Amino acid sequence: MKICMFGSGYVGLVTGTCLAESGNDVVCVDIDAKKVAMLKRGKIPIYEPGLEPLIKRNVKEKRLTFSTDLAKGVKSSTVICIAVGTPPKRDGSSDLSQVFAVARTIGRSINGYKIVITKSTVPVGTSEKVKEIIEQETDQPFGIASNPEFLKEGAAVEDFMKPDRIILGTEDPKVAEAIKELYDPFVRTGNPMITMSIRSSEMTKYAANAMLATRISFMNELANLCEAAGADINSVRAGVGSDPRIGPSFLFPGVGYGGSCFPKDVQAIIKTAEEHNHNLKILPAVEETNKKQKELLAQKIIKRFKKDLKGKTIAVWGLSFKPNTDDMREAPSITIIKALLKRGATIKAYDPVALESTRALLGKSISYSKDNYAILKGADALAVITEWNEFRRPDFEKMLKLMKSPIIFDGRNIYTPKKLKAMGFEYYGIGC
Repeated sequence: MKICMFGSGYVGLVTGTCLAESGNDVVCVDIDAKKVAMLKRGKIPIYEPGLEPLIKRNVKEKRLTFSTDLAKGVKSSTVICIAVGTPPKRDGSSDLSQVFAVARTIGRSINGYKIVITKSTVPVGTSEKVKEIIEQETDQPFGIASNPEFLKEGAAVEDFMKPDRIILGTEDPKVAEAIKELYDPFVRTGNPMITMSIRSSEMTKYAANAMLATRISFMNELANLCEAAGADINSVRAGVGSDPRIGPSFLFPGVGYGGSCFPKDVQAIIKTAEEHNHNLKILPAVEETNKKQKELLAQKIIKRFKKDLKGKTIAVWGLSFKPNTDDMREAPSITIIKALLKRGATIKAYDPVALESTRALLGKSISYSKDNYAILKGADALAVITEWNEFRRPDFEKMLKLMKSPIIFDGRNIYTPKKLKAMGFEYYGIGC
């Protein structure tokens, strides 16, 4: 198939590349000329494991191209995917201006039957508005569908190539058949393609992310209760996760969720409920719990040093909101670092890939290093915020020699408290 992908961010770039990998001709179009020029030079604007070699191979094979010519992209394609950003507004609702701008471009450029797929995460009813906008601009026939993505940053290529499920929202059998053909190479092992109404498809994406965010906030609340009551959340998590009705996924307590999806999508579904005069109870509490959890590790550090951090150096391992990405959107590290700076602390930070992303946000207020051990020299404490694999088995003996005070604040519970305490570390985890 000939596919036009509007947007070259995480969703558009990964989706377009993986569709090209399966033999389709894909053009990723974007209004950001600098990003398009970068991609044409072979430079990838995001860090995503496994993506760069796929892009280079498909560009070489001329199955994947990049362009700023939006109209040409529409005219040359049979399937058009909308994968632009839907950032939150101040009131929590989704900013759909980019989605609607693309719809107008499609309507003005369409030159024959096309299938238009909304892949951006959008509130219920958005795809119908996209259809209305296109119809206002053209008399050409087209089909419309909602096909939300379920890609985890840091594992997006794997998620696309081997999806747990594909959600397809359309009321048009012709559209459904074409999209099933498009995705058939990725579900040969039998994972389901679930067809439903467009509105149900749009809601499914929000429901999935809201459910996962709820599990995280629930475990964080429970961890704090365990700490107050003298229980160990690590043991509780193992016990709860062994129940097949619950399962072990997303039961790890920590410093709160971040990224481009969970915070935005929880806010958006709350706003959607308000617009439909429906009062949600659980999700506002999920959001409030997460906000407080982001502050927890900083509070532990401030409490340990009796509120005054002037003259104290805190080393930070991990800045991105999760491992295997350089994404700093809503990252707990920002909240924690700002709280420590406010108390007068000196911050030295290390992250395998997110140093430049962090520098763009925090500038010279903290110092950065490409060596995780170097920032421990003379440090009064270490705060582990992101659970990159390289932090799981560090040289503790070396750390003891480097640190001024062997104090670890483990925001992800990746270490064994008993072992560290026996070695001479002072250890603080989450809920244990």
